Amino acid sequence: MTTTISLNADTFNSLDLAPIETVLKPWLQASGFKTAFDSTNGADPLRIQFAIDLPRDPSDPREYSEIPEVRLWFVRLNARYPWLPLILDWEQGELARYTAMLVPHQFSPHEGIQFNPEALELFVMQLVFACLDWMHQHGCLSRTRVKFMTQMLGYELEDGFFELLGG
Repeated sequence: MTTTISLNADTFNSLDLAPIETVLKPWLQASGFKTAFDSTNGADPLRIQFAIDLPRDPSDPREYSEIPEVRLWFVRLNARYPWLPLILDWEQGELARYTAMLVPHQFSPHEGIQFNPEALELFVMQLVFACLDWMHQHGCLSRTRVKFMTQMLGYELEDGFFELLGG
């Protein structure tokens, strides 16, 4: 089940996380995290995507990830819910968009988005640690989704790395 979170100028200007918290809090209270990684129990796992409605001057060439207010909102979101990428709708490109909000990058019409390699590596490792900690706290021992997530971001983590972390 994909849930769309609508974000607008007021949301960004006030750094208001209420639009996502209205979805996440009931889901977490209902132990939704147990269905976040697979649907083998018949439940549809929650997937999140963002719809940004931000009025801009038509001559403004910036992507949303280049607008400071938008990036700052996503930085706050990431600080509050560092495991959120686990439940983003990856098939709709949300993981790449989310990453672009947090990791310095350049865009080339020929090569697409090019993340700063060192910044991306730090982001991926912080993400792995945060996600594994959150999953362990909630009794989710599978590392499959974390491995898929890192692969989508261009990293291949060996099982030995997870064993080192106790996972």
